[in-house]
Amino acid sequence: MRAEVAVRASAELGEGPTWDAATGRLVWVDILGARVHTFAPGTGRRTVLATEQHVGAAKPCADGGLVVNLRDGVGRYAPGGAFSWLHRSPVPGRRGNDAAVAPDGALWAGTMAYDETPGGGDLIRLAPDGTVTEVLDDVTVSNGTGWSPDGTLMYYVDTATGRIDVFDVEGERVVHRRGLARVEPGAGHPDGLTVDADGCVWVALWDGAALRRYTPAGVLDRVVPLPVRRPTACAFGGPGLSDLYVTSARVGLDPPSPLAGSLLVLPGIGRGLPQPAFGFPVSRL
Repeated sequence: MRAEVAVRASAELGEGPTWDAATGRLVWVDILGARVHTFAPGTGRRTVLATEQHVGAAKPCADGGLVVNLRDGVGRYAPGGAFSWLHRSPVPGRRGNDAAVAPDGALWAGTMAYDETPGGGDLIRLAPDGTVTEVLDDVTVSNGTGWSPDGTLMYYVDTATGRIDVFDVEGERVVHRRGLARVEPGAGHPDGLTVDADGCVWVALWDGAALRRYTPAGVLDRVVPLPVRRPTACAFGGPGLSDLYVTSARVGLDPPSPLAGSLLVLPGIGRGLPQPAFGFPVSRL
C-alpha cells in the first residue's frame, strides 16, 4: 500500500495526529511551529490555531475544546478559544512532547529536554478532576502512548531506549514495565504509536521512513514504507476508523524531501479504536 498526501504542508515537527469523532476531523500539531492544525477529510476544511508556546500535542476535550501539552505545562482552549492553564510546571530547557487520553478520560502527557538530556523528561497523568500524578520521572524523549482494546495494557515509547514498552494497568497506575519490541540499530527510532482494534501496535520510525506493526506478543508482522524520512506518529481516523494518518517532520533535514512535514494517509489499511476525549468536569471549566 502506498501512502497518499492528506495535507501537503511544511511542518517543522508535525506530531500527534488524533481523530476527533465528534467533529469528523483530524487534529495534529507542528511542535516547533507552535500551531495546532485540523483537517476534515469529508470536506477538505482546514484550520490553524497559533499557540504562544511550542505545542507537543493537542487532544479533543469532552466539551468540544482542546487540551494542549505546551512548553510550560498543560493548558486548555475552550470551544470559544479562551485559554487557561490546567497544570503549569515550567522547567528551563524542557518542553511538552507527545500525549494521549486514556480510556478513563485522563491525559497522559510527556516532556523532554530540548537538548535530549538523558532523564530530562517525565510522564504525568492529569485526571479529569485536575489531579496530577507523576508516572515516570526518568525519561529522555517521552513519545508514543496507547492502550490495549480492553484497557488492561499501556504501551509506551521513550525514544532513546529504542524500545516499545508495555505496562499492566492497575486502576490509575501502571506497573510491571517490560519490553514489547526493540527496533534494531539502523532501522530508525520508535516515535509515536497507536493501537488498532486487533490489539496490534503501530509505531512510526523517525529516520526509518516507515511504519511498523507489532502483534500483542511483540512479533513484527508488517512494515509500511513511507515517502518521508522522519514520520513521527500515526492515528486511525475517517469513516469506520479505517484510514491511518501519519504526521512527519522536516526539521534537521538538509534538504528536506518534497513531502517532509506533510500529513499522509494510508486509506483502508486497518481498523482503529475510538479515541476518548479529555473528560474535564464541567464544574471546572
